[in-house]
Amino acid sequence: MRLTARVVVSRANGVEFEALAFSLDGSRLAAGAKDNTIRIWAWRHIESHQPAAQISDVLGIAGAFLLTRADETASLTEGLPTPRQLTTRLRALDPVLAAMVGAVLPKQWSAPLTTLLRTLDELSSEQGAEAAFEHLHGRYVSSAQSLSGLAGTPDVVAEVMVALAGSGARTLDFTSGTGSILRVAADRALRHGAVTRCHAQEINPQYALITLLRLWFVHLRARRTTPDAEPPVVHVGDSLIADALPGLQADVVVANFPFGVHDWGHDQLAYDPRWTYGLPPRTEPELAWVQHALAHLSPGGTAVVLMPPAAAARSAGRRVRAELVRRGALRAVVALPAGLMPPAGLGLHVWVLTQPDPRQPPTGDLLVLDATATPASRTLAGSVSAAWDSYRTDGYAELPGVHRAVPAIEVLDDQVDLTPQRHLPQAGGPAADPVELLARIDGLAQLLDEVRHGLPAIRQEAKAALREAPRADIIDLIRSGSVSVHRAASRSRRSGVTATSTVLTIADILSGGPATGTTTRLADDNPGPQVRPGDVLVPAIGQRINARVATDDQVGAELGSGAQLLRVDTARFDPWFVAGIISRSDNLRLAGRPSSTANGALRIDIRRLSIPVVPLTQQRAYGRAFRQLVEFRSKLDRAAAAGGALAREISDSLAAGTLDLGSGPT
Repeated sequence: MRLTARVVVSRANGVEFEALAFSLDGSRLAAGAKDNTIRIWAWRHIESHQPAAQISDVLGIAGAFLLTRADETASLTEGLPTPRQLTTRLRALDPVLAAMVGAVLPKQWSAPLTTLLRTLDELSSEQGAEAAFEHLHGRYVSSAQSLSGLAGTPDVVAEVMVALAGSGARTLDFTSGTGSILRVAADRALRHGAVTRCHAQEINPQYALITLLRLWFVHLRARRTTPDAEPPVVHVGDSLIADALPGLQADVVVANFPFGVHDWGHDQLAYDPRWTYGLPPRTEPELAWVQHALAHLSPGGTAVVLMPPAAAARSAGRRVRAELVRRGALRAVVALPAGLMPPAGLGLHVWVLTQPDPRQPPTGDLLVLDATATPASRTLAGSVSAAWDSYRTDGYAELPGVHRAVPAIEVLDDQVDLTPQRHLPQAGGPAADPVELLARIDGLAQLLDEVRHGLPAIRQEAKAALREAPRADIIDLIRSGSVSVHRAASRSRRSGVTATSTVLTIADILSGGPATGTTTRLADDNPGPQVRPGDVLVPAIGQRINARVATDDQVGAELGSGAQLLRVDTARFDPWFVAGIISRSDNLRLAGRPSSTANGALRIDIRRLSIPVVPLTQQRAYGRAFRQLVEFRSKLDRAAAAGGALAREISDSLAAGTLDLGSGPT
């Protein structure tokens, strides 16, 4: 294999970049590294444009260029097309798309744009035009520079929504952002051998362009099997105030609309015919969007919208929520896990709605589903859609604590609180098995007895051995070779083929369990230090020093980030003695240095500490005591956790009537 490199320099808005362009001979191994390098520099060329609006425009230009590369019917010329040639090629696909792209195209390519387009040309030939644009879109919505964090719906959320909505001939998203949900819907339909025509409206013209480009990539694939498939349609504008698709009745409506926008047109739209379930209060814009979705839904169609959890219970929206339930328009409320999308600490809800048939009576119930505890064996979308599919069959059976069909009359109280957890009983019933509880009481008593006898024998001594003993600084012991200190290996930031290994984390050290962390490195990087028997493991950051001797499960593991180890000459030092001495509370004052963590933890440098010099037999005696104290603390923690859970379950069982009071002392 021969690898050569040359430096490519480009400049954009005064920012100069240097990239390595690789020339490879006969190397499959380096192909991945080359693709990754091209992807990185393609995005950096886009991100170098400022302000944020210009990043969006350049991404649109990049997408338009890649789309012409993906169009198999286009006749491509040698070299880069001029802006005019690019517009002509786009016009052959879609005049609206050509007009939207033309609004951001320059009259001629600048040097940075030329460099970008050549990079994209190479990237598309390596991994495909659509995959290249999807990668750039992913970087765009996750970049702080583009200010577009809320523009894209994460795929995991979009897949849940599309799985609930199903497929139809026409799919609408009236606040499309950058088109993430519609793209998932179009791609899903195609994978199931069908085609859906996507309709979208978006108030931000740059997001609207990105939406149209992403949908056109899927549409080009659809045309290979369905030549007469209708192209996507995207409009720019405010869907509530200026609905661009007033006559559209879609089979599927999906939306992730903005939350909490109080200036949504309440006064202007007070007598709007869309409010068939009641005028949305000024402070409830989400209920306006919900009714807008229903207004665009064909009979028998399904609408799936993302909602803030507060919208399920706010008093201002009680009347509209009640009408949605009473008339059978709202069919399901799903609580998603927190952290799937901003705001990270909030678990959003998904509402599933249908257009009620006035000739049929309402369904009379509502599916509530708590998806915050999805089984590891299933995807989130798979778990949610399985419950939804089951609910729509005659053989539906609820899963306690997870999903349930709630009678409408139960919801229609003075609050109309639609929060799923409010209507779901705890899984497994209100209390545990009484026989099991009584057995656990005996088990806890045995554990408490072990705790009571787990302390080492101690006595008061005016002149304890360790108080009078001379001390040796660890830094001097390192110089003499009696001990050595090791930290995790630093990793290269270069891209390339990597290897993965299991590493010991701080949590593993504190628990005494086997290594659970993972790390990646270049194939030619040296692994980090491996744990040996007798090694003293110490977290490198903490609010106190917790030194532990490596357990059998930890021996052989690689040391992970944030961990350090002290390796001693066991002919001179007992490891448990050293661990106990290092863990002294006052040592944090000597070994701790300020760190950048927000919780007040310190960076611990054990080389600043010292160890008493006493005979090895005396060290081993103290070491046994220190080890007993670590085991005592572990058993005490287990007893506290078991006792807390037991007290709660006994209380629940007494309250539920599955246990009764005994005749013991009161």
